[in-house]
Formats: sequence, C-alpha cells, structure tokens
Amino acid sequence: MKAEKNRDLKDRTREFAMRIIRLYSALPKTTEAQVLGKQLLRSGTSVGAHYREAQRAKSNADFINKIEGALQELEETQYWLELLQGCSSEDELVSLQQESDELIAIFVTMVQKTKSKRR
Repeated sequence: MKAEKNRDLKDRTREFAMRIIRLYSALPKTTEAQVLGKQLLRSGTSVGAHYREAQRAKSNADFINKIEGALQELEETQYWLELLQGCSSEDELVSLQQESDELIAIFVTMVQKTKSKRR
C-alpha cells in the first residue's frame, strides 16, 4: 500500500510539473509574463525533484528536510500563479492552485507523521 501511495505521489508531482511546463509554454511572450513564468517553471518543476530526493532520505530528519523543501517550492509556485492570473487561462490557474493546495496538505501530513514517529 505504501509503495502504491508513493507511486501515486510520484506521478502526481510529475504531472504537476508537466502542467507547469505547458502553462509556461502558453504564456504570452511579453517580458513580464516570461519573467514570472520562468520563476514559476523553476519552483513548480522542483517539487517532484524534492519528493524523489525524500524517497532516498538517510534519516527521518533528512526526509523531513526534503519534504519541507518541496513545501517551500509549492508555496513559491502559488505566489507566481497568483501574479500570473492576469496573463493566462483562469481555469488552468485555478486548477493548478487547487492541485498545489492538495500537494501541500499531503506533504504537511507526511512531515507531521514523520515528526510524531521521532518522539
């Protein structure tokens, strides 16, 4: 069951990154949209990388550190999505914000459970 959950989150974070990439590609070619889009591209695609690194953590503390890194990237991604609201499809931005909210909730739960095991 745990392996299935890990696979699901691995797939979700990869798909999240792919959606970010597609959004970036569809942004207007204005300087403002491209600058914001590049920031979004960096933070949104690194969430899955942090999650994958966490799967190979050497300790619970290392795991928590890597998941918290993913949380920071998700928070940053939400910030850039908020700034881009005027530059692209409202439906896609809302959908990406909902997905990032769900991923944040999952990662926060993972950190809390891991911290409670340490006590």
